[in-house]
Amino acid sequence: MTSRKPSWGIYVQVPFCQTKCTYCNFHTGVVSPARYQPYAEAVCREIALAAPAPPLAADTIYFGGGTPSLLAPQALGEILDALRRRVAIENPEVTLEADPETITPEKSTAWLAAGFNRISLGVQSFADLELKSSGRMHRRGDIFSAGAALRAAGFDNLSMDLIAGLPRQSKETWEESVTQLLGLRPEHVSIYMLEIDEGSRLGRESLAGGARYSAAEIPADDAIAEFYESACARLAAAGYEHYEISNWALPGRRSRHNLKYWRREPYFGLGAGAHSFDGESRWANAHDSAAYVAAIEQGTLPREQLETVSKDQALEEELFLGLRQLEGIDLARIEDAYGVPIRPRLGPLLAQGLVELEGSRLRLAPSRLTVSNEVFVELLS
Repeated sequence: MTSRKPSWGIYVQVPFCQTKCTYCNFHTGVVSPARYQPYAEAVCREIALAAPAPPLAADTIYFGGGTPSLLAPQALGEILDALRRRVAIENPEVTLEADPETITPEKSTAWLAAGFNRISLGVQSFADLELKSSGRMHRRGDIFSAGAALRAAGFDNLSMDLIAGLPRQSKETWEESVTQLLGLRPEHVSIYMLEIDEGSRLGRESLAGGARYSAAEIPADDAIAEFYESACARLAAAGYEHYEISNWALPGRRSRHNLKYWRREPYFGLGAGAHSFDGESRWANAHDSAAYVAAIEQGTLPREQLETVSKDQALEEELFLGLRQLEGIDLARIEDAYGVPIRPRLGPLLAQGLVELEGSRLRLAPSRLTVSNEVFVELLS
């Protein structure tokens, strides 16, 4: 008896923002709103050009960015309609990322009518000073207004993000943000620890020892770890299941789309900079949105970075992505599938209490999630 192939996930990239957050290292840009509709039309054309035959079977659709909620509800609906014409969609989870200040009662109603059933809110913080320092457009009050509008429209699956480590964040403001989030009780929560790298203005300034963008007021690493660990405890006490390093959900509300990434299931990306994976190969679209639209208008798929995933790469992904999930990985299955013994690598990690091995189930130690990168480096070396 053959096992059922997993349904695909569909990802639609909308690389536009109203402003560039200081900590952002994504390929997004601030452009004239006049470019939104031509971009949406190009995505619809890409669906007609690129959707594989026979039709894909998909059960998740995720509009990410950027700020997809900047597009007109009609444009978003047209993209969903184009997908329905080319993709076999059953019982889908359809997510739209949205910034709080872009949400209105009218948009909320239109999104639900178009077929969206999950909204992911980029909250980041409930402290206005932290939001302002990070270049965010919304303020604390916008979060409550957005949540109320979405609930009133009928959305029963909301996700909210917080960032631990924003400039000017303190233990008190962090605890207040978590308190306010719990009061809104979204079905899903993501908590990210601030990344400092060359890919963002804040990261470059911090690495250079400068003070612009409030870089000198980023909390210490130990404080950020404490913020994260405190949130872990409070979310657990409130009934949320911690299922991935950065993600929590009420029972039955895990992100079905993001689970595809962590489980190495196939996904198909549309839009500028979107990535795809069919189980054996990866490819991406050109990042520049203007070049993307121009290519699509000429009937050309702007694909680049095509690579066949080697066996060694696949093994690394199995370990890295699998161990991000708190349930861990089936070590016996992986060793059998790749013909590589993993257990001999575990001695130092087990001795330091960084990982746990129960039968053939290997997982990160729940108390050591803040040093997960060290574990991955050791395991993959």
